[in-house]
Amino acid sequence: MNIIGINAFHADSSAVLLKNDKLIFAVEEERLRRVKHWAGFPSLSIKLCLKEAGIDINDIDHIAINTNPFSNLRKKILYSSINKISLKFLYSIYKNKKERFDIKKNFLSEFGNLQKNIKFHFLEHHLCHMASAYYASNFKEAVVVSIDGFGDFSSAAYGYGKDLELKRTKRIIFPDSLGIFYTAMTQYLGFPNYGDEYKVMGLAPYGKDTMLSELKKVVSWNNQGEYKLNLKYFLHTNKEFKITWDNGEPIVSKNFSDEMVKLLGPAREPIEKLTQRDFDIAKCTQIIYEEALFNLLNKIYENSSSNNLCIAGGCGANSVANGKIIARTNFDSLYVQAAAGDAGGALGAAYLVSKKILNKRPKSMLSPYLGPCYKDKDISAELNSISKKILEKERIKIYKIGDNKVKDYNKFLDIVVDALISGLVVGWFQGKMEWGPRALGNRSILGDPRRKDMKDILNLKIKKRESFRPFAPSILKKNVHEWFEIPKQDFEVPYMMKVYKFREEKRNLVPAVCHVDHTGRLQTVTKSMNERYFDLISLFFKKTNVPMILNTSFNENEPIVCSPNESIKCFLRTNMDLLAIGDYLLVRNIIL
Repeated sequence: MNIIGINAFHADSSAVLLKNDKLIFAVEEERLRRVKHWAGFPSLSIKLCLKEAGIDINDIDHIAINTNPFSNLRKKILYSSINKISLKFLYSIYKNKKERFDIKKNFLSEFGNLQKNIKFHFLEHHLCHMASAYYASNFKEAVVVSIDGFGDFSSAAYGYGKDLELKRTKRIIFPDSLGIFYTAMTQYLGFPNYGDEYKVMGLAPYGKDTMLSELKKVVSWNNQGEYKLNLKYFLHTNKEFKITWDNGEPIVSKNFSDEMVKLLGPAREPIEKLTQRDFDIAKCTQIIYEEALFNLLNKIYENSSSNNLCIAGGCGANSVANGKIIARTNFDSLYVQAAAGDAGGALGAAYLVSKKILNKRPKSMLSPYLGPCYKDKDISAELNSISKKILEKERIKIYKIGDNKVKDYNKFLDIVVDALISGLVVGWFQGKMEWGPRALGNRSILGDPRRKDMKDILNLKIKKRESFRPFAPSILKKNVHEWFEIPKQDFEVPYMMKVYKFREEKRNLVPAVCHVDHTGRLQTVTKSMNERYFDLISLFFKKTNVPMILNTSFNENEPIVCSPNESIKCFLRTNMDLLAIGDYLLVRNIIL
């Protein structure tokens, strides 16, 4: 039985393929379209799922979509009639829902006639998020929480998973949303693009809690775990608020009102220099989010019988908050799936169908490396297409394992590690592409974490991004407790979804990955999950006594590279020093 799960006509459109109860392939449309957070029908992702499995669309038995247009319908109608919601806003929602419900038309347009036995399943947004976390985990039972902006008229849902069964017990309904709060504050701080919330997380450690009393007027919570927005500070209910999901980068109109400006002062324009006031507002935004979240989680825990917690939804990507959950709640273990956001809803939808049809629990997600993988001949063809003039002009030489200069695999690793130690910037393109927003060692740019100037080098040569944003450490799992203040039961962070503090005696040793508040958004690395990346870090450890390297996404103001062609283009147009692509090395101005 083949199941396609999709997230369509929403940000981070994606597709996954399950064969019976096992996840075979997963990819986000943005990687293929080369448009960040691309929203629309994920036709390229679906086609790649089929290609990788060597099957045809009519080999698919079930198609699962992570939305149900009829979910919470009565509450939508009641709320809209009582509160006189903007007709334009209601129409934009109706149009988006209609596109999703008519999704079979998109399949017919892309793939021609479909066999009549292909069944379409429309599943509630937050239940899909919950399934994507619980069934992907190794927990036999867990509290499961989904929290984001909005999906199917809810901003959050939670319940309980035990063995095969997953039950939702409560939802938080429109218009109250911690995701909406965080997005509005992100816009207020001058970061207007969809998905910019991570910038506020990076900015927050530079601030102080001077604006806390003001922001507590914007969001409140009670001892029942509930949170409420003060709607006079927002525009998503009573103005011509609009979200555009049409075949491109999502566009969300301004969602903070003039009352927010009266409360906090003028909003920052994107071109304006950041000030201490901006730092402080970012700090207080993160504090308010965390306090409301922990209040909710602690109340949920009181009524639960499990110490395990799974979190999904867009807010599940708030790695700063995730790193504090074990300390600030009574839960002992936390699992956050690699694609916690809307892309992951495609996985949850497919899991729910698999569980229903087979009446058994789907297999756990054992690895984030679920995307396309390119063979040696694919890489060789791309390298051969580079003109000699470009190679001569850029002073680039190409080597491969087995050459005189790169005799074997160990020499290959040795060259890369020595380049890192010399302060050079390395592109690392290996194996299957990662699933989710993080580069986890297969589509990464690497650097030496010990160098104080490495952040500046990376921003100057390649990333060209805001200087306040931190870079992440990839650390050998066996050494994580020596370097981080991390709960013993929470030492696995394979998907870079939690932030923890460095131990005090280690902070000065790795300034390039130690943020201003002494934290790092770490990734724990094991040989079983990523052998080549593990071997690279192990050799760096042997030569430097530091069991980690700096890891950032392989891109330059674009989605993370997917193919050899994209990685080579990025290498050529930037000042990257070395590209390790499969068994090949491209070196610029380096004598081997």
